[in-house]
Amino acid sequence: MQTIRRLLAISDMHGEIDPFNALLDLTHYNPDEDLLILLGDYVDRGQDPKAVIKKARELESGGAIALKGNHEDMMEKALASPGPDTLANWAANGGARTLASYGLTFKTFYHGLQNGSADLPKELRDDLEWIQHLAFYTQTEHYFFVHAGVDPEKSPDETDDQTFLWTRAPFLTHYHGEKTVVFGHTPTMTLQSSSGVFFGQNNIIGIDGGCVFGGQLNCLELPSGNTYHV
Repeated sequence: MQTIRRLLAISDMHGEIDPFNALLDLTHYNPDEDLLILLGDYVDRGQDPKAVIKKARELESGGAIALKGNHEDMMEKALASPGPDTLANWAANGGARTLASYGLTFKTFYHGLQNGSADLPKELRDDLEWIQHLAFYTQTEHYFFVHAGVDPEKSPDETDDQTFLWTRAPFLTHYHGEKTVVFGHTPTMTLQSSSGVFFGQNNIIGIDGGCVFGGQLNCLELPSGNTYHV
């Protein structure tokens, strides 16, 4: 059985492929010794969402665990069930950068829908299928990894998937479970005075450094609690 030397968690890359690669180099990530957990939001807003998905899929094939974020959820709904509402919601949250990385625009895609010819490029179809099968959370004996958070009053089995993807309050202030919840989604500069990893007093650790908003991309190392950033 493989002995895991470190757990490493990264979240909210949002298309920023260069910081993502730099952070992996900085941590000296070794898939033979480390378990890497990616907490979602690979797409939208940043320089090359397609490249971040490609990297995440490569890492997953080497043993990493990739979870779904709310931006993947918006992308999935817009492309798998396209309509004015799902497309407008994704467009309002940075989806144009994701489509552009696959050579598309919202205008051409929507016109294609109206004309019955909205075929997606093969790479995008393959990545969409990958997104549709991403898990919402993973856990170990001591840690629970999820994109946004949990319902403090419910077990994971009783929790709606949208909570794992979107929640903030009451999770941020009212969670007091035994397992430490490691989450992204909420930029840490909204929880403290810096973009560094946020160690909450109620057994939660936030790692979204708001990289795409001018902050930083964080990596949390467990069980040491060491942090890395670019």
